[in-house]
Amino acid sequence: MLKNGFKALLAQANAEIETISVQDLAYAQDAPGTVIVDVRDSFERDTDGAIPGSIHAPRGMLEFHADPESPAHLVALDPEDRLVLYCGTGGRSALAAKTLQDMGFSEVASLAGGFAAWKAAKEKQD
Repeated sequence: MLKNGFKALLAQANAEIETISVQDLAYAQDAPGTVIVDVRDSFERDTDGAIPGSIHAPRGMLEFHADPESPAHLVALDPEDRLVLYCGTGGRSALAAKTLQDMGFSEVASLAGGFAAWKAAKEKQD
């Protein structure tokens, strides 16, 4: 039996991070200093597309991309910016947001429902 399974880790992350709705994402994208970060695997991004203007930092490399001391650091992941993370449905981005907070990023949020919710909302508009 695991001490902390994925459900416990998700519950802890969701209790400690900010979650924003798809509707609020539109406002966040327009705010200066906001970066939208796709934490899905490359295959998902290539197959399903991405939120326009988002950067790609796969969950498996996130800590390396976020740390300025890492050779894999992505300059777009600036601790001074507000980061809004998304994945397929919201679980990985919640865990990723918690990880970035633990690393010292102060303004991090997860997109509720992830890319699936964003895509569904976009289809309703069209």
